[in-house]
Amino acid sequence: MTLEGGEGAGKSTVLAALRTLLEEAGERVVCTREPGGTPLAERIRALLLDPSHEAPAPATELLLMFAARAQHVQATIAPALAQGTWVLSDRFTDASHAYQGAARNGDRGLIGLLEERVVGISPGLTLLLDVPVEVGLARARERGGVDRIEAEDTAFFERVRAGYRERAAAEPGRFRVIDASRPADEVAAAAARHLDDYRRSLA
Repeated sequence: MTLEGGEGAGKSTVLAALRTLLEEAGERVVCTREPGGTPLAERIRALLLDPSHEAPAPATELLLMFAARAQHVQATIAPALAQGTWVLSDRFTDASHAYQGAARNGDRGLIGLLEERVVGISPGLTLLLDVPVEVGLARARERGGVDRIEAEDTAFFERVRAGYRERAAAEPGRFRVIDASRPADEVAAAAARHLDDYRRSLA
């Protein structure tokens, strides 16, 4: 299961709530994030988000994202799934469609090919925490320590949001869209309801 959304959507808060829900139900859970999720992938994350060096070319950013993702799947996600463990990931391949595809006008065909050949798995459920860009950016920047991607302009994040909404519309069976402009406890409760519905569908 994955959580997606732009900056300041509240994914970390929802992830923690869903982990608690599953653990209280007796499930084994692995929580992870992208880019990252393994020591090597976390080093790639640091490189990608560091504003102190020159900005990577769009193709470089895309390929580094998928390099981290390949390691993430092989070392963290696939072994957990093989053991019957729930995997909750803060972002996954949909993020590349939104950020490197829609926002950076990247090659959608290449992203799809990398998704198929390098990743090879898709989430059963994706919760899109949708929030107006101005609201999300204000939340993110209140935290301080803005990284290279968070420093992009509003137009960039409007394209990210549009890219996510396009993905959700194209795959309504997998996506559930949640209004993340609401208070955090309401957003977490809505996410929990969707997760409960999904778990019942698997029974």
